[in-house]
Amino acid sequence: MQETLFCFRVGHLLTYVMSDSNTTDFTNPSTFILLGIPGLEAAHVWISIPFCAMYATAVLGNFTILFIVKMEPSLHVPMYYFLCILAITDLLLSASILPKTLSIFWFNSRDIDFSACLTQMYFLHCFLVIESGIFMAMALDRYVAICDPLRHSTILTNPVVAKIGLAVVLRGGMLILPYPFLARWWPYCRTNIILHTHCEHMAVVKLACTDTRISSYYGLFVLFCVKGLDVFFITMSYTQILRAIFNLPTKEARLKTFGTCGSHLCAILAFYIPHLFSSLMHRFGHNVALHFHVLIANMYLLVSPMLNPIIYGLRTKQIRDRLFSLFTHKGT
Repeated sequence: MQETLFCFRVGHLLTYVMSDSNTTDFTNPSTFILLGIPGLEAAHVWISIPFCAMYATAVLGNFTILFIVKMEPSLHVPMYYFLCILAITDLLLSASILPKTLSIFWFNSRDIDFSACLTQMYFLHCFLVIESGIFMAMALDRYVAICDPLRHSTILTNPVVAKIGLAVVLRGGMLILPYPFLARWWPYCRTNIILHTHCEHMAVVKLACTDTRISSYYGLFVLFCVKGLDVFFITMSYTQILRAIFNLPTKEARLKTFGTCGSHLCAILAFYIPHLFSSLMHRFGHNVALHFHVLIANMYLLVSPMLNPIIYGLRTKQIRDRLFSLFTHKGT
């Protein structure tokens, strides 16, 4: 019923697809059509304003983090190396979806090549898995720094940090590789209209006219056995960290030590809570309006890259002081 109402609302797009049906092979479609935000097409230009603001903030903030860490020798330690990997991942994550989204909003450019769609799908989910792994690596760094501070510099050496970063990137790249291969394997014989602003995995797979349970089960495997394990290890790390903090003799020492974890905890919450909400709504919120699903999915992908540099810039004294010194030096 919902699909019938949707088709009625976007009849002009369906007319376009039908007129091009002689040249479009839905068994292996040459292009998909990204609808944008269904039901809010008239407001696309207005919706693009906060999207642009969040993207500009994310780009400026993450490049600032990279510049400050590069220029400040005292920040050449494992925590800030992981922060740089996180900043690069955030830049690539937001860049993988927003240019095409804005072209839909501004120029009504809805077509996307089939291969380009699968490529966007791959990198989008790959960067999400990498970001989750980086948060787990940063939790490990905080655990060693607080629970075994005397051995921190010998345990997390530069080669070890490089190997952890490489493992996180390879894990994301390998685990998401089946997504586009399975999606290319399925036959598409219904429609090539994607009810989204970007090529999200399940939004594409739902267009297939065959049993796609393999893709669905593998997506759940990645969600629970990858990000679920990341959350588990982060929770275990912070359980040990909190135990060590509460064993400190004075309140001042406890607050100071806990303050070193504040930025990381805020960034973790900003990443996992919207993701959890979006996933639960996608699985169980069948009565929620479609445009709300799409809006939440976009906000989830833009909010974390925007907030991470703000959180670390405001809560990390070394970054804040270096940024302040840059502005005061320019002022003098």
